Amino acid sequence: MSQSYVIIGDGIAGSSAAETLREEAPDAEITVITDEGETLYNRILIKEFAKGKLPEMPISIHEPSWYADRDIDLRLDTLVTNIDPEGHRLRTHEDETIEYDKLLVATGGTPTQLPVENSDADGIHHFWTFQDARAIREHAAQAETGIVVGAGLLGIDLAAICGEQDVEAHYLMRGDCWWRYALSTEGAEILHEAMRERGVTPVFQSGVDRFETDDDGRVTAAIDPNGDRYEGDFVGIAIGLDFNTELLQGTGVERDDGIFVDEYMRTSVDDVYAAGDITRYHDTILGERAQNGSWDSAKSQGTTAAKNMLDPGSEPFRFVSSYSITHFDFPFLSFGHPTIGDDECERKYSDTEWRRLAFKDGKIVGGVLIGDLSPQSAYKKLMREERVVADQKDVLLEKSVDLDELAPAQEQ
Repeated sequence: MSQSYVIIGDGIAGSSAAETLREEAPDAEITVITDEGETLYNRILIKEFAKGKLPEMPISIHEPSWYADRDIDLRLDTLVTNIDPEGHRLRTHEDETIEYDKLLVATGGTPTQLPVENSDADGIHHFWTFQDARAIREHAAQAETGIVVGAGLLGIDLAAICGEQDVEAHYLMRGDCWWRYALSTEGAEILHEAMRERGVTPVFQSGVDRFETDDDGRVTAAIDPNGDRYEGDFVGIAIGLDFNTELLQGTGVERDDGIFVDEYMRTSVDDVYAAGDITRYHDTILGERAQNGSWDSAKSQGTTAAKNMLDPGSEPFRFVSSYSITHFDFPFLSFGHPTIGDDECERKYSDTEWRRLAFKDGKIVGGVLIGDLSPQSAYKKLMREERVVADQKDVLLEKSVDLDELAPAQEQ
């Protein structure tokens, strides 16, 4: 009898799992359930769409026919309300019961709401779905002044959208630089200056205490904790994600700000797997739990989960992720886990080029490159090899990285 596989979530993790299952189990029953009204699209490209630089056409990855051609049962606009692991079944909002042999949860997250007055006013946007991107693109094209909140990788997307759409914006940050957990002020200043040149002004040691609105309930300004007022008829907020784990209540699946999985993407409950940015997975390189929201990591996790759903314990997830952006005309790439570690090194090579590496126990665990991204492959190789190299920082920070110049591992 053929096995039945149900996947909740049609992002890149869920879709990659479905594709792998179909390729390796031609006779399996596969169902993909998503609460969105459209099939898989490129979350990386929606930022370029929101800037006004791309039409909708290249954003979609799979049309409904892709699933039909592969005999995958796709359920759009469908919300899972209950999961019964013992009975190997789940229930939808339409009170339909769907049975499974193996279940994959790849539901991702929902943008965190800013807990301040008027944070739900008209004109305030969160950036996560294609539908969000459509609303942002339309509004930004008409706006004159803007406010961006959230000094991370999603926040800078909103800042770049303002820059491209000629919205004079203030970028309110709680710390003294953008993405302060991964960059020093010296490295971040390269991006700060590029923002200023595009009409986006970074404001440090700031944030939002409350929003002001007009009589129609539309946002007009933000008041920061210092009492300073910033006008804006367009507001973008990106302060993190709340992971969509509510459907697992009462299932016994271990979770805490995400779903705990081992290196095979297995949860603490038999026949239930998870993949994507929702997971707190066992990172075999770090030797501890990690979380990563990059597209390439989610795709690889989906593939790994599918292979282990077919053959449990057959393929561990071992991956060095990367995240790249080209906002403000600056190539930028982070890899691994640049916000952790017990040691670091950095170097500025020019007004447009900077590099930082993070170490733990002498091994590279992540890094950030601005300008020249070519050393990434060498750094990732060292990270995968778990090689102790923190004592050779000068070699690692050479403009052109030559791994042959490093002392052999056995001589360290």
